[in-house]
Amino acid sequence: MGTPRTAVAGAIARKQVSRTGSIASAPRILRASPSQDGSRRDEIILGECVDALRQLPTGSVDLVFADPPYNLQLEGALSRPDQSVVDAVDDDWDKFASFAAYDSFTRAWLGEVRRVMKPNATLWVIGSYHNIFRVGAALQDLGYWILNDIVWRKANPMPNFRGRRFTNAHETLIWASKGPEAKAYTFHYEAMKAGNDDVQMRSDWLFPLCTGDERLKDESGRKAHPTQKPEALLSRILLAASNPGDVVLDPFFGTGTTGAVARKLGRHFVGIEREPAYAEVARRRIEAVEPLAAGAVAALPAKRAETRIPFLSVLEAGHLTAGETLSCAAGRHRAMVRADGTLLAGPAIGSIHKIGALVQGLPACNGWTFWHADRGGSRLVIDSFRSQVRSALSA
Repeated sequence: MGTPRTAVAGAIARKQVSRTGSIASAPRILRASPSQDGSRRDEIILGECVDALRQLPTGSVDLVFADPPYNLQLEGALSRPDQSVVDAVDDDWDKFASFAAYDSFTRAWLGEVRRVMKPNATLWVIGSYHNIFRVGAALQDLGYWILNDIVWRKANPMPNFRGRRFTNAHETLIWASKGPEAKAYTFHYEAMKAGNDDVQMRSDWLFPLCTGDERLKDESGRKAHPTQKPEALLSRILLAASNPGDVVLDPFFGTGTTGAVARKLGRHFVGIEREPAYAEVARRRIEAVEPLAAGAVAALPAKRAETRIPFLSVLEAGHLTAGETLSCAAGRHRAMVRADGTLLAGPAIGSIHKIGALVQGLPACNGWTFWHADRGGSRLVIDSFRSQVRSALSA
């Protein structure tokens, strides 16, 4: 998926420009699939972030990933114990005159991003301790609703060479919707759980820094971009919070990791980048990506969106019969199926969920996955019968 090193070197060798202020005459570097509704997609816009955002239609993007300047406030070069210089972030785009200037910039781009988001779109923004708390405060002040903060634990963090602080081994992502009223945002809970060995995905993610062949470099072997994010991080975000065909906006595009992952996973993208050299690297990188087959990226159907099937329908379809005994997976708890779709356990009568909770002494239970039926000496979870009924209804 990478870009040929010679192409990267040629692009990086070009002169990088300062803030342009306007993109009215700026070229659109990549436009692969024009949309019928006039929205922008599969395009890198060369220009200043806020000005470019103002050109995007209101309510036109499904997901936003933002990796804004961290405002690291570096006072000088960082050195290792052997006096070699650390390749840190010292570019002009990360420098602001004051915290007030950074806050003003943050509110400006967040405000425009909120405008271009669809009603149920969500935003992911990543940062370090230098800026993420300021960004979080701005998010809440502007009306966003924070859904999660995610900790990206770096498997291979840069050591703290001076030995004056803990090793900085993580970055923080904030996941937010446009507001508390946005209830139907995309979240593929089942897919994240299934991909995590059927355990709920946690909010601490372990990925290595972008290294090896994935790290884009120039002819001298230096990083093409100091803060290139690993594709695995973007893949998880897009798989969790977007669908194939969605439009993903990245207002700080850099060398195009968001666009490359979006193209691979069957999503569209809009990238904004002020530096022509980075934009050219991104263009070449994305054009080299081969999209995955539709079947490999299709979203796992959400259980909440499936047709509701009551337990009584399973009986009516003949998968279970009145008087049959159900048990838990271990066979310790038992209950009899009644003709009206309830269960009987001792003197208690109730739904599959209520009786499942009662026999375990728990406040709640998912009866579909707790109860099993004996079929040929094996215990089958009754949820499999519900799936058969649902399939028959949709056939």
